[in-house]
Amino acid sequence: MTDGDRKFAFITGAASGIGRATAELFAEKGWWIGAADRNPEGLEELRHALGKERCRTWLLDVTDKAAYDAVIAELAEETGGRLDLLYNNAGIGAAGFFEEIPIEENLKVVDVNLIGVLHGIYAALPLLKATPNSLCFTTSSSAATYGAPHLAVYSATKFAVKGLTEALAVELSRCGVRVADVLPGVIDTPIFDDSPVFVEGRRQATMGGTVATNAPKEGPFRLVSPRLVAEAVWRCSEGDPRMHWYVPEEIEEIDKAKARDPEAMRDLRIEALKAGPAAASEEA
Repeated sequence: MTDGDRKFAFITGAASGIGRATAELFAEKGWWIGAADRNPEGLEELRHALGKERCRTWLLDVTDKAAYDAVIAELAEETGGRLDLLYNNAGIGAAGFFEEIPIEENLKVVDVNLIGVLHGIYAALPLLKATPNSLCFTTSSSAATYGAPHLAVYSATKFAVKGLTEALAVELSRCGVRVADVLPGVIDTPIFDDSPVFVEGRRQATMGGTVATNAPKEGPFRLVSPRLVAEAVWRCSEGDPRMHWYVPEEIEEIDKAKARDPEAMRDLRIEALKAGPAAASEEA
């Protein structure tokens, strides 16, 4: 890819996990990467790995709209006002029964997973509109296939992202901007290590060890590499028209089953809940 043909991506949550895997894959394909995260060490590692000629990093809290706007303004200077891919990937979680998670913790999840996505789209949309066949892509979750017990607010934010994707896929078609999302299952990323578990309002641990230990070897909730999500983003950027991407693909069957009979899915999850919270919320 020559400098004149170079494409530009901006990825949040890029210091690790899905974001980093996507940055690495797109850089391999010759894209220039703008990477943002709250983790300065991870960003520095990424910039060093990709090289400063192919990557610029920003320390960014996506819940800070003014900071986000400033970053996108700097990005526009780097790219000449173009942006081929906005990837809203930053996300956090908090696990526990709804009433046992302090509201302040759940509001943090809303701020990052939903408000942060809105900040990104508002800030980057002028660049996306100025770039032919650009893509606005967001990480939703398998927890948006049905309401995930023990992850109620996290799940709600991911349903919101899925609905936003569907609405904007229609609206932004008039501007030549494509819109899609990915609904990952259990991906081997640091989000589990960073997501606290609450019991009776008190933080007990994180989800990390539990998820890694309990993940099945087969099926839709087996532990898979973030590279698989990155590859889905790549295929979408190359023109595949799918709006919702499921990783692994079996996740789609859960979405379809819930749509056919939501009460049956509810009853199934109630039975699973009786076996323990972990059994009721394998997805993330």
